[in-house]
Parts: sequence; C-alpha cells; structure tokens
Amino acid sequence: MLIPLLTTQADRTGEYLTYLWVALGLITVFCLLIWLGWRNRKRRQATLPAPQEIPAHLLEREPLAAAEGMVIGTVSAADYLDRIAVHQLGLRTGGRVEHHTDGVAVFRAGARNYFIPAPSITSVRTDRGVVGKFVERDGAIIIGWTLGETAVETAFRARHAQTNTELLNSLNEAVTSEAVKKESTTE
Repeated sequence: MLIPLLTTQADRTGEYLTYLWVALGLITVFCLLIWLGWRNRKRRQATLPAPQEIPAHLLEREPLAAAEGMVIGTVSAADYLDRIAVHQLGLRTGGRVEHHTDGVAVFRAGARNYFIPAPSITSVRTDRGVVGKFVERDGAIIIGWTLGETAVETAFRARHAQTNTELLNSLNEAVTSEAVKKESTTE
C-alpha cells in the first residue's frame, strides 16, 4: 500500500501583504506628487484672469455653427504641452462649441462654461491635438485667443466630421473678417 505524501506549503500571506502595502504606498506617493504638481501649476498661473461668462442672450440664439464632442483643454499658445490649470481651463471634458457673431461659447460637462469674445480670437487651425489628447492628423480644431494679456489655445474635437468641418469653416470666416476689420481701422 502506498502512503500519499502530504506536502505542506509555507504560509506566504505575510509576504504577499508586504508587497500589497509597498504597492499601495508607491501609488499614494505618485498621486501626491501629481497633486502637488497641479497645485504648483495653478499657483504659477494665478495671475491669469477668469474667462468671460457666456452672455445670457446667446443661450436663446441660434449659432452660426456648432458641434458636440470633446473639449480637449486650453494650453499656452507658446507651448502645446503647457496646460492652463486655473479656472478649470485645462480640464478635458465632453462638451459643445458654438460659434456666434459675438464670439465662441464653450459648454463643458462637469466644468465651468466660458465665452471667447470675437475680438479676442487670433487664429483658428487644425492640428493633431494638445496635451492630454492627440488624434489623427487635422482631427482637432485649435482656437487661438487672448486671455487677458496671455495668448492661449483651446482645442476641440468634434464627434462627427461633418460638424467639425462646418465649425472650422465658420470660425475661419470670422477670423478672416475680423482681421480685415482690424487692418481697415489701423489705416
């Protein structure tokens, strides 16, 4: 008769718990460093003024063009990796961008909506994106504008290509006509 050999395995629960606590400690340290970096960025950008609220009369008016999609965020115009942290401008959210004759209304889910007045818009172009979201070539609309004295860019990616094209064309026409107005007043 064969007697089965009983093998005993060592209890490794303590070893596994040690690994768990080390991993949780590292995750906590990384999260703390991210939070400190964001807080310091907000402190450095504290001099930037808050963007304008969306005027009430625009809420009832039909826009020239509009698109729903993702508001990628706002960055410094000099560096597309320098996210604007103050006033929730750098947050990536779902939203809607509407072009009106007065300017651009940016509606964001879970973040503060804001308005870009037409005279503040300096450029409109397409690109691959900005910090936080990169897409296919010319997949994001980049709206260049001035916030106080600082040049910034807001990136938006429409959900549908058709609305993206309509919004881009409408914004380009507005920027071109605004540039003509500025040139005629300086002459």
